[in-house]
Amino acid sequence: MQLTETLNEGLKRAYTMVITADELNAKVDEKLKEAQPEIALKGFRKGKVPMAMLKKQFGKNLMGEVMQETIDGAVNSHLTDNNVRPAMQPSIKMTNEDWKEGDDVHLEVAYEALPEIPEFDGSKIKLDKMVVKADEASVTEALENLAATAENFKKRRKGSKAREKDQVLMDFVGKVDGEAFEGGSAEDYPLVLGSNSFIPGFEEQLIGAKEGEEVTVEVTFPETYGAENLAGKAATFDCTIKEVREAAPAEINDELATKFGAEDLDGLKAQISERLEAEYAGASRAVMKRALLDQLDGLVKFDLPPSLVQAEADQIAHQLWHEENPEVQGHDHDKIEATDEHKTLAERRVRLGLLLADIGQKANVEVTDAEMTQAILAQARQYPGQERQFFEFVQQNQQMQQQLRAPLFEDKVVDHIVEGAKVTEKEVSKDDLQKAIDALEDE
Repeated sequence: MQLTETLNEGLKRAYTMVITADELNAKVDEKLKEAQPEIALKGFRKGKVPMAMLKKQFGKNLMGEVMQETIDGAVNSHLTDNNVRPAMQPSIKMTNEDWKEGDDVHLEVAYEALPEIPEFDGSKIKLDKMVVKADEASVTEALENLAATAENFKKRRKGSKAREKDQVLMDFVGKVDGEAFEGGSAEDYPLVLGSNSFIPGFEEQLIGAKEGEEVTVEVTFPETYGAENLAGKAATFDCTIKEVREAAPAEINDELATKFGAEDLDGLKAQISERLEAEYAGASRAVMKRALLDQLDGLVKFDLPPSLVQAEADQIAHQLWHEENPEVQGHDHDKIEATDEHKTLAERRVRLGLLLADIGQKANVEVTDAEMTQAILAQARQYPGQERQFFEFVQQNQQMQQQLRAPLFEDKVVDHIVEGAKVTEKEVSKDDLQKAIDALEDE
């Protein structure tokens, strides 16, 4: 193989490569010799077919396979020998398109090399860590929200008309063609009006009903109703209203605490404080991570592969365009041109991505199998009833695995950097933390 460099400009590299016909023929012969003991042709015993006949019979088909293997091997050997990592898949073009068997193969190989990442002193990183304690007001607010979700219903005064969101306690008997049907009757049934838990049109007819009244509700079962003997049929329900109740938040006491798995109210307050402070810590970490990335972006500079920057800019432009045009679901639209703003953001992302990858590699940061499994399970929960299919899909899809692995790896590298940085804890209010989070979202 003959290799001649034709371009060495920044991170761009290009070469002409010649693979001789003798080299290709030798590899074809080598493959035929390996296969010869297992080949039998008409008129010859197994393993006794002459090489000349084997070459005539199989040589042409083998040549394409050998050519591809030789080209790939030559390019990979060049990259390995020169300790080069290409930013993207090298471009390989055959320049003698009129090639025929017996000719040398002439190629043009071009790629962009990943840059050398300069060392940086992590101890120069200075970060503020916002610390927020769960105050009594926040705990009380959370308790009140829990009480609202655990609402009780209390009896309204006699004569009150039932309103939407009220609960009516009633007996009812359902009839079709004047005859009661199985499963259509109940006693002391609590129905929340507006819950849409009964047949369409049923609950609305009970609005305005009073305690002690008898109301006949007329409805038609949907054509798609589960019971075939009732589907599409008109029915009446004779309802006796026994109580009209209004919703009221549950009292904040030990009984409420037990509903949420705590031993008593103090235990529930402790759980809420712990949960709130965990939420604050997560938000604080996001603020600190952004500050760290900003410092890294300004601290370390190196050349960026133009192809990576352009690909990232195009992706950013495409994603933002879809966010601005949510009605367009497919991708068969005109090409979205990346602006200078998109390219600036792309340069930051590519620079930080390469830097974090280099830091993580040098620090032997790895995403464990257990961490990956947890990440896959967390994603799978977004597809109720299809968790197993999603899990199997990810297991068989390398690209999907990489999409899940990348943010885990980045977070572990960030944690590694923070461990060596100078971090100052700063106690702030919940509002101050919220302002910092809002500022991130506005950028």
